[in-house]
Amino acid sequence: MVSKLFEHDTVVVHICCTNAHCPAICIRYSVSPVAFSVPHTFIWHFCAIQYRFLVDGVWRCDETKPFVRDEYGLISNEVLVENNVQPVVQPEPSIRGTNMDKGTILKTMPPEPSSQNPSMQIAVIRHVVSGILLHNTIYDVVPLSSKLTVLDTQLPVKQAFKIMHDEGLALVPLWDDRQGTITGMLTASDFVLILRKLQRNIQVIGNEEPISAWKEAKLQFYGGPDGAAMQRRPLIHVKDSDNLVDVALTIIRNEISSVPIFKCMADSSGVPFLNLATLQGILKFLCSKLQEEAEGCSLLHNQLLSIPIGTWSPHTGRSSSRQLRTLLLSSPLNTCLDILLQDRVSSIPIVDDNGSLRDVYSLSDIMALAKNDVYARIELEQVTVQNALDVQYQVHGRRQCHTCLQTSTLLEVLEGLSIPGVRRLVVIEQSTRFVEGIISLRDVFTFLLG
Repeated sequence: MVSKLFEHDTVVVHICCTNAHCPAICIRYSVSPVAFSVPHTFIWHFCAIQYRFLVDGVWRCDETKPFVRDEYGLISNEVLVENNVQPVVQPEPSIRGTNMDKGTILKTMPPEPSSQNPSMQIAVIRHVVSGILLHNTIYDVVPLSSKLTVLDTQLPVKQAFKIMHDEGLALVPLWDDRQGTITGMLTASDFVLILRKLQRNIQVIGNEEPISAWKEAKLQFYGGPDGAAMQRRPLIHVKDSDNLVDVALTIIRNEISSVPIFKCMADSSGVPFLNLATLQGILKFLCSKLQEEAEGCSLLHNQLLSIPIGTWSPHTGRSSSRQLRTLLLSSPLNTCLDILLQDRVSSIPIVDDNGSLRDVYSLSDIMALAKNDVYARIELEQVTVQNALDVQYQVHGRRQCHTCLQTSTLLEVLEGLSIPGVRRLVVIEQSTRFVEGIISLRDVFTFLLG
């Protein structure tokens, strides 16, 4: 059965196959008139094919190919792009950089326009990503071999922060020998809070006091306005059998950078701690799986400028849930720390007077002050961001900022963020390095999981 509907010089053709030996198919063709051509002459732009199979009285779709959900369930969804009868002018390759500091310049063709509308593209990739993450557990992501650092809660605070600095750790699990398990985390935020108390001549705890003493003092110092101590909350953790969607959402909703993985054990014998789960580890796993689905996920090849993801500067005209914050090199370090702690962000782009990117200051950078007790010889109130970065350079050498452009594709961004140690990409204007936005791991998963 073939039916045609003419409306505003556009033809839509529906074809339904009623043969009992073939699947039910609904084909929708959309065509438009050729410009300056003979009236009522058309060229095919694309053909969207949606179909289901009737198997033993049950409608099913081909899950090995792109599919979407409609009011009746899952339905296979394919888009076939037809060649125009007119000659096609091939666009010149454009040069786009995803990391200017490393000199990585990508010479790629501009992405071909997809026949799917943006909302459909987003729905498709979210469906694919959810399918991958729901059908794999965090245990599938845990490396077969890795180095783990765990500190005893009875270790002196001063020594603990020195170990964190020497090992390049922004956080570390805490082991309570009495309970025989991991009971908390020591983070760069703890180091900042202790520094601030010491700088105000408030004796929080002595340098030789154990970590457990600081954790108790922290509950008292940062309690309620009535002086009541802060309630200790249970350790946030996941089980090795949890699917990757649940693990990612646990990290996002609790605004943390990683979460301990505990093994599911039939008895209480042995150590339950397995590893730490991070969004970066999940993203690396996801990218390897998305390679198999790249053709069906056209959004992967779209540029950032057309995707609602990330935090953006107002001058770009793009809206975002957070305000993009940048600081000058001359800004007080305390101002930087206030933003990091109060806004619960992990880093801030540092710019010059023209708004061009100079560096990125992350909360973990504060650990450089732990080397050789630098924190004991400075006045925190008088330290600028430039001073703090200079200490970082002296300890670790100069570093490179990880950047991308608004014309970078979503796939390039995902692959860039899956590199170990990269937690965000700063979006810059190519010629001036003006900061336009920032894309974090949390932004990516918030977008992909809807």
